[in-house]
Amino acid sequence: MNRPSCFLLTIGLCIGLSNAKWNEKNSVHFKNSLGRNNILKINCISNDDDLGFHYLRPGETYEFSFHDSVIKTEFFCDLWQGPNFKFHAGFTGYEGGGLIVHYGKKNFWDAREDGIYFTHGQKMPKLEYTWK
Repeated sequence: MNRPSCFLLTIGLCIGLSNAKWNEKNSVHFKNSLGRNNILKINCISNDDDLGFHYLRPGETYEFSFHDSVIKTEFFCDLWQGPNFKFHAGFTGYEGGGLIVHYGKKNFWDAREDGIYFTHGQKMPKLEYTWK
């Protein structure tokens, strides 16, 4: 009884990995598409890591990469922009791990004047969050 269930679990994991190279790191990418002289301030944290503050000028990018945990992988990100960084958006920049471990998953976040846009790279970015 244990062998078939293990075999089915292995098949399920292989299907989930079919579009990425084995052991390829996942990544989160940020781009500042804000107006002239509008600096984007970024801070992402997980249960294990605080990646510190990063400041992007318009047109600049920042990215980080990692492997999923078999328990859970989650990065919560805060973005600020505007005079004295008075406009803010906080959101989960990446979520994975657990029963399905991802390899090569890419999350692209694009900060624009009207909000934060998201895509995995295959489709046009979609507005996900607005500035508060």
